[in-house]
Amino acid sequence: MVISSGCIAVLNAGSSSIKFALYEPGPAGALLFRGQVERIGQAPRLEAKDAAGKVLAERSWSDGKLDHEAATTEIIALGRELLHDRPVLAFGHRVVHGGTDFSAPALIDDKVLARLAELMPLAPLHQPHNLAPIRAIARVAPHLPQVACFDTAFHRSQPAIAQVFALPREITAAGVRRYGFHGLSYDYIVTHLKETEPTLARARLVIAHLGNGASLCAVRDGRSVASTMGFTAVDGLMMGTRSGALDPGVLLYLMQEHGFDAADIEDLIYRRSGLLGVSGVASDMRTLRQSRAPEAAEAIALFVYRIVREIGSMAAALGGLDALIFTAGIGEHDAATRAEVVAGCAWLGLTLDEARNQVGKGRISSGASRVSAWVVPTDEERMISRYTSTLISTVSPE
Repeated sequence: MVISSGCIAVLNAGSSSIKFALYEPGPAGALLFRGQVERIGQAPRLEAKDAAGKVLAERSWSDGKLDHEAATTEIIALGRELLHDRPVLAFGHRVVHGGTDFSAPALIDDKVLARLAELMPLAPLHQPHNLAPIRAIARVAPHLPQVACFDTAFHRSQPAIAQVFALPREITAAGVRRYGFHGLSYDYIVTHLKETEPTLARARLVIAHLGNGASLCAVRDGRSVASTMGFTAVDGLMMGTRSGALDPGVLLYLMQEHGFDAADIEDLIYRRSGLLGVSGVASDMRTLRQSRAPEAAEAIALFVYRIVREIGSMAAALGGLDALIFTAGIGEHDAATRAEVVAGCAWLGLTLDEARNQVGKGRISSGASRVSAWVVPTDEERMISRYTSTLISTVSPE
């Protein structure tokens, strides 16, 4: 397919939202506009802004009947309105789980879509929502290529020993292994560092993707070595509403002594735990920082403690540490969390430059710090656009 004057559309579907963005084609394609439909299933609201942040459109639905497929239809309609006669060349999608089959972005056909649907049990809270927009677009624009970009793919480079649990081999062979997630975010950070800090890109890094979902990734020479998330996106760090790493004996106890079934366990570890469960106040770090409740302070302290412990684990997997990178919502915007994490990592040789940390851009460690610390904004949608442009440029028209 020859890249024309059209554009690349990107959809990043979550459990209650769909982010979207339109880019010029090509690896360095400029952003045209972006937005999201949020609160899907409750009181959906759509907003779109241009590259300068000017609001282009706002819509809302008070009846809450908009599902992911209907939201996709609304996004397509808005895109046609804002693009006028400019064509969309392809759609790129974030898909959380690629299993062991997909270690790189893939052009979606019926066979690929069927295989991705088979992976739903491995990511039940994400995969169905990722696939809904793909199906909606296939119905209204079957002629347009669609590309799946996987959160798990970046971690396929990990050593085999880092991907397995200490379980019987037949269970491992059935697909129960460590996959890792947030791969598109990590991939973007590594790609960005190659362009802006090439020496750092080849170093031993721990990238901290800290948001409502949170994880760490150990990176050496631009490749994933280890990650805190494992078989599912609930493992590892404490998150907004997710428990993070948990002794499986706790779950057995709740089942045997308190009558929990699988649905109760799922609700507990995905929706009722983490910052929300410990604080009893909120899952949002901004709200917790403003709260005077001692439980809110305890939730923040536990969040930081778990990050610091796991940074030690990632540093061990790397055989040392050269730099710590903060990214995502909390990582990019919460100076207090960054300061607390860096203070907990003083044993690694990390010291903070308070003024730089308050600015929250670029290097935030002091000149005397043996390990550097940085804030690098992530951009999963741009990464998806790059992959989509590259992949469709190699596809010949039928």
